[in-house]
Amino acid sequence: MANLGPSIEQLIDALRCLPGVGPKSAQRMTFHLLERNRDGGEQLAKALTQALSKVQHCHRCRILSETDLCIRCSNTQRRQDQLCIVEMPSDVLAIEQATHYKGQFFVLSGHLSPLDGIGPDELGIPQLIELFDQNTIQELILATNPTVEGEATAHYISQLAHAREIHVTRLAHGIPLGGELEYVDSGTLSHAFSGRESI
Repeated sequence: MANLGPSIEQLIDALRCLPGVGPKSAQRMTFHLLERNRDGGEQLAKALTQALSKVQHCHRCRILSETDLCIRCSNTQRRQDQLCIVEMPSDVLAIEQATHYKGQFFVLSGHLSPLDGIGPDELGIPQLIELFDQNTIQELILATNPTVEGEATAHYISQLAHAREIHVTRLAHGIPLGGELEYVDSGTLSHAFSGRESI
């Protein structure tokens, strides 16, 4: 990188921590903020500082929240007998926007990956077991991603739930609505075929 000065180079390096932002994108963002939108840069810095100081994890469901209990966990109108397990906070928003689900959530913030040093403790599994042992959950909905790691995580959690006689369901995976069979990849088609249901 050409010598742009320590402040500019530090900003470029800092922006590269964002997902999908490489050196060129970070450089473009830096130049945009410094040349054309310094007010926006100050607003961004202020919002980022405020979020980093105020946002934490909800003590119950582990979603990002500014309070000890997030708005979902403190809402007494939500069903207490359903618990949906997701990998990331963004999955909660996706489910709420696409469905009428009104139960509780638990955010793992990842999936089991021993090679990366991510085990049960990093995913909050001890906290999840405490929820199971309160005997209020009737149905556990596993909504982890349909990846090898997501499936392994779902299987691990389902074993913990079955040991406590909690009914476990898994999100259906398969052919997208409006999709045509000839264009569906073989792995998805095989999964959909083996997971067929009675109608």
